[in-house]
Amino acid sequence: MEKLSSEAQFNEVIASSKPTIGVFKAVWCKDCHFIDPFMPEVEAKYADQLTFVHIDRDELPDLCERYNILGIPSFIAYSNGQELIRFVSKLRKSREEIEEFLDRAIAVAETMKKSE
Repeated sequence: MEKLSSEAQFNEVIASSKPTIGVFKAVWCKDCHFIDPFMPEVEAKYADQLTFVHIDRDELPDLCERYNILGIPSFIAYSNGQELIRFVSKLRKSREEIEEFLDRAIAVAETMKKSE
């Protein structure tokens, strides 16, 4: 998962027509570390359909404030510069819940393409 270091990078990545999943995390976040062991497998499973990027909430606070990132880890799907759907909760996220979100993100992106 590519770690983004600037808002310009973020804006460029989410402008793609291929849906991008922004994973907002922080070094000190225990629930963020909980997902680390299985996220490479999840990324590989969805690699043909989604692009994954990592945003450290503490390194890009203005960006996170603009997108109202309060709880972490947060998952937000973007396509063509627009937010499609988000998965944010104060509870620890399981692999199954993350994959359900990713499936919904793909479905929303496909629906958006059809309506264009």
